[in-house]
Amino acid sequence: MIIIFNDNLIFKNKEIPRIILGSAPFTSESYFGHRSRLYHLDLEINSDNVAKIIKKANENGVNAINLVNNDNLIESYEKVIENKEITVIGTIGKSKIDYVNPNYEKAKNVNWKEDINLLSKYNCPIMLIDEFITDSYDFELIEKILKEIKSKGSFAGLITAYPFRTTEKLLKSPILDLFDFYMVPINKLGYMMDTKVFMDKERDNLANLLKKIDKKIIVNKILACGIQQVEEAFNFLKKLDYVDMVTIGVASEKEAEIDFKLLKDI
Repeated sequence: MIIIFNDNLIFKNKEIPRIILGSAPFTSESYFGHRSRLYHLDLEINSDNVAKIIKKANENGVNAINLVNNDNLIESYEKVIENKEITVIGTIGKSKIDYVNPNYEKAKNVNWKEDINLLSKYNCPIMLIDEFITDSYDFELIEKILKEIKSKGSFAGLITAYPFRTTEKLLKSPILDLFDFYMVPINKLGYMMDTKVFMDKERDNLANLLKKIDKKIIVNKILACGIQQVEEAFNFLKKLDYVDMVTIGVASEKEAEIDFKLLKDI
């Protein structure tokens, strides 16, 4: 068992919080199903409610947030940082894409340069390329974005929706040495992962792949988009000895207080 949540990550002389407040509920991602509509009404178009959650998460020890180029989310963040210091972990190239039938060509046409320029003003230590660009396997485009991120002084990273398939492709890709951080979905149920089952054999296979790729690993979807019980999810997370950071989305002040206190204490 590992305890990774009580100190910051030190990477190339930069200190980076290990726990990141996720933004998926704030942008009402479609994979939440019927809750997406509620999140749209309560959060995506209500910056005051989102700001309250960011503040509550920060009060419970969360000192980083994942930001995308979204007006309401940016407004929410700026309402909080008047009196707080919260590190931004940026996602570059975020677009509204169907998770079931992703249109990778549409994803690649997003204005990623605008995203980099916008998020650069927050002095992001890390910028990550959105999964629908990463999983297009257009390595020429991905290389351009990674180099642009580095030119702004941030560490570059990738997000994937397919931890098995994409990791295998990246190990053989021409961009392997161009990024330092890698965000992957992992949860005990194997939900929204590219595997039919996620038992000991599959867990060992994934662990070996992620150790082989030799990047700083950020886990997302550890709560299986709200399906997984929080305590069970966190107990599973703390057994993953290859994990360096985690991003967790919450949809209310109460969730922020309960979940992040539990993560610290478990």
